[in-house]
Amino acid sequence: MGKIDNLKLENLDQLFPETFTKEQVAKGKTLFLKELSDSMHRFYGGKMQTIPKAGLYGFNWFNVWYTPGVSKVSTTIRDNPDASFELSNRGNLVAVVSDSTRVLGDGDCGPSGGLGVMEGKAFLMKYLGGVDAIALCIDSRDENGKHDPKKIIEFVKMLAPSVGAVNLEDISQPNCFEVLDTLRDACDIPVWHDDAQGTGCVTLAGLINALKVVGKKIGDVKIAMLGAGASNTTIASLIIQAGGDPKKMVMCDSKGGLHTGRADIEADTAFYKKWDLCKATNPGKITTIEEAMDGADVLIALSKPGPDTVKKEWVATMAEKAIVFVCSNPVPEIYPYAAKEAGAYIVATGRGDFPNQVNNSLCFPGLLKGALLVKARKITDKMAIAAAYAIAETAEKNGLTPDYISPLMSETDTFRNVARAVALQAQKDGVARVAMTADEVYAQASIDIDEARGLVQHLIDEKFIKEPTVEMLEEALEKAIAQLG
Repeated sequence: MGKIDNLKLENLDQLFPETFTKEQVAKGKTLFLKELSDSMHRFYGGKMQTIPKAGLYGFNWFNVWYTPGVSKVSTTIRDNPDASFELSNRGNLVAVVSDSTRVLGDGDCGPSGGLGVMEGKAFLMKYLGGVDAIALCIDSRDENGKHDPKKIIEFVKMLAPSVGAVNLEDISQPNCFEVLDTLRDACDIPVWHDDAQGTGCVTLAGLINALKVVGKKIGDVKIAMLGAGASNTTIASLIIQAGGDPKKMVMCDSKGGLHTGRADIEADTAFYKKWDLCKATNPGKITTIEEAMDGADVLIALSKPGPDTVKKEWVATMAEKAIVFVCSNPVPEIYPYAAKEAGAYIVATGRGDFPNQVNNSLCFPGLLKGALLVKARKITDKMAIAAAYAIAETAEKNGLTPDYISPLMSETDTFRNVARAVALQAQKDGVARVAMTADEVYAQASIDIDEARGLVQHLIDEKFIKEPTVEMLEEALEKAIAQLG
């Protein structure tokens, strides 16, 4: 077993005994990251805090920031509500809202169960996009214990005057569809469903580049899709809008292929987006994912955690230079090494400890930053597609390979590029309150991102953020290895 000698968490594979199989190492990394996450959340008491952004230079400054001076701010906003974007932090503030009914791969975790994830989104928004965010997990159950989407809708409509945008997260289907579609029309600020639109954006970006690597065109490829939740239905929609041929796409849910013979989907109006895909895709009425993958150029799986959800023998039947996206968290539907052994040419997951991380974190910090900078009223599909192309182009400039189709999280220019592309598209789509040039957006996004990173580093350097010990990391590793037996 390797020894952890610093806090950077590099080369995780080397931390495990040489006698471990590839599967044991893959499982071990997952267990280690879970154990370490639990330990660090206890150590810090969560990930986020609130600190002032204004200075205090003497006692009377309390009277400037609060009463009586702040009365001028109140009456100005009263007379012009849009002034709230300039006179408060609203213009750079996102509410991350969830009812915690579909938390990553863990399902319904209770109203407070999603706080770790929502704080995580807030952490990434601040560090990667220079955007402030607050985690708001709510109880959407009615008096009978049933989750009511209208409760989420009403909650968001009520809080909208205090924030510049809303990031919906981890809301189970079909409620997530009604919540997003209703709020996109009802609110005068962007309402973004990251599980759906964010995943769609980064997957499209990865697909654009993967197709360049294998020399295929988006309109020509046969695409199999496993899972028909908010993520994959939105991915399908964005791929079609970007030039994919719906007649060459087959999507499968837990009951089989989506097609016009699926009376169960047609009868349930809550699944209207799935029914739209039933009508648009799979004209041959393929019924199983095995059949859909036979000869397919691309597999996009966002279903249930693996590692055996997708079988090696299914991958082996795919076309030459097959592209496999297995993005279930925390464990992909098939481990990358197994997919490669079965013949896949490019494999992407949602995890940063494997090559080709197709993760929403590449999208939402920059996308929301761009939308906030022009004070957008909503986020259109064209804005999401513009973000996808910005992500893809950022990686392409560095040189694409089978193991590099998306930028790394450390490539900070991604978020500036996405902010610029989204802000410009918002203006083209007529949803921006203010006009900014490409250079102005890029420059302001850069300032805000650099300040956020500098603040975090200053807090670390000055010991306001406590530093964990290497021993804490090693303890988590020992617990993980013990669970493997």
